[in-house]
Amino acid sequence: MKVTVNKIDDANVLVSGTIDNNSLEATINKMAAKAGKEIKVDGFRKGKVPAHVVKKLHGDKLAGDAEGEALKELIDAGIKEAGIAPSDILGQPSFKKYDKKETGIEVEVEVSTRPIIVTEGHMDVLPSFEKPIATEKAIEERLTEIAAQQSPYETIKRKRAVKDADMTVIDFEGFVDGVAFEGGKAEKFNLKIGSGQFIPGFEEQLIGMKYEEEKTITVTFPEQYASKDLAGKVADFKVTLHEIQEQVPAELNDDLAKKLLQGEENATLEMLKEKVKTQIESAELSKIYNEDLKPKLVEALVEKFDFALPNNIVEQEIDAKINARAREMSEEELATYKDNAEKIDALRAEVRADAIASVKATFIVDALAKKEEINVNDQEVSQAIYYEAMMSGQDPQQVIKYYQDNNLLPAVKMGMIEDKLFGKMLGLDA
Repeated sequence: MKVTVNKIDDANVLVSGTIDNNSLEATINKMAAKAGKEIKVDGFRKGKVPAHVVKKLHGDKLAGDAEGEALKELIDAGIKEAGIAPSDILGQPSFKKYDKKETGIEVEVEVSTRPIIVTEGHMDVLPSFEKPIATEKAIEERLTEIAAQQSPYETIKRKRAVKDADMTVIDFEGFVDGVAFEGGKAEKFNLKIGSGQFIPGFEEQLIGMKYEEEKTITVTFPEQYASKDLAGKVADFKVTLHEIQEQVPAELNDDLAKKLLQGEENATLEMLKEKVKTQIESAELSKIYNEDLKPKLVEALVEKFDFALPNNIVEQEIDAKINARAREMSEEELATYKDNAEKIDALRAEVRADAIASVKATFIVDALAKKEEINVNDQEVSQAIYYEAMMSGQDPQQVIKYYQDNNLLPAVKMGMIEDKLFGKMLGLDA
């Protein structure tokens, strides 16, 4: 078998060769003879099935297996001749030619390898920025918010009418077409005006009510309401107001600091202010990083380094971007692409530049992370997903399972490595 290797660039080689029919036939005969010793066919003793009988019964499969074996030998020979280490091969080889002719099969296969990146000078492209400093006004406003969150509700000393932001204690019962419905009744229920806890329009109609006043409130359930029996229907609620409560502002003092900074020895208001200052600055810095610094740094690194990319990985990224576009298309728009190769090729050409930049950035980050000894272990990834799920009110175990089932963990890990790397480069972790 003659094999030719042509280097396309530093990351891709083209392996060419011809699988001649004689060698294929010899392989088929060899496979048939081996199979004849293992399979059972009626009319023949086990292990004594002639090769020509096996070929007659399983000819197509034998031919396919022989082609596969010959193809593997051809690719392996090409990789060896090109001096490529198996560990450097990325993805599966892609076929450029597979023509069956009278004398044999002409094959051209492109093999892609890990790119060679010289990472010198990566610190030369850092964008300039100033770390945010929290103002006294911002700190005071945040402390006031914290104090409000910690403020208890107390029954008002002088009876008056309900107003916005009051906590009310009410009885209510709901009716649709004069019939009480399930789940529409409660006694001594705490409802804060303006919380949006109830059906739109309900809380507003409580404003102005007085102690022990009874009132009928009419509202319309939303069309998308969870209960289909009530969705879109008009309901009357008989409401009785029993009590009004107001928040008593918590004082900004050492006692509040001790309550909030549990575990801190001798916590003081000044310590709380310092923590609030750090939180404000961290949040602002995170915003600057995500919206400005990170995009600028990625763009600068992609422009800084020039190296050959593995073509198959670029094509995979193009596929991913096309699929992402397709998910956003209407059925009518998707239909215009069906059986329209020219339009599909135009779309692939449209996203190619972005795909190349994405792949290039991924390899740069990977190389720089190794250079800077940046690591993220699986436990860190799980902890990050767990925390995000908790903060968004989701079940962490279900979220982690979703990431596992959809093979999303590598992408999360890569994102964390990227942020660690850029944080180190920008001095954000200092």
